[in-house]
Amino acid sequence: MYHGVHVTSDGPIYRMGLILLDLADPRVVLHQTDEWLFGPEAPYEITGDVGRVVFPCGWVVGAANDRLFLYYGAADTVIGLATARFSDVLARVRAAPVPGLSRTSDQADAR
Repeated sequence: MYHGVHVTSDGPIYRMGLILLDLADPRVVLHQTDEWLFGPEAPYEITGDVGRVVFPCGWVVGAANDRLFLYYGAADTVIGLATARFSDVLARVRAAPVPGLSRTSDQADAR
């Protein structure tokens, strides 16, 4: 999971998307959602020190019950907790298109 910013005429919106990397070579992107999956909607995500912001802080997977617990920051003011079925999240990213490009070590060194 990662977060990114989308600039609109009303100001930026920080949202989250999913990416699946190759376990043997994490520079290789296997799948990436082309749409955001989690964005600011609740009042405490929209209004705060920096409004219209959600960003992942970490997640825990309960393997026994297929639950994903996502801890996230909201509006740079509070911490939230969202839950989902881990199998649904994994299926969603695996159904996403395979990107045409992956970062090589030369590209990573250029940054």
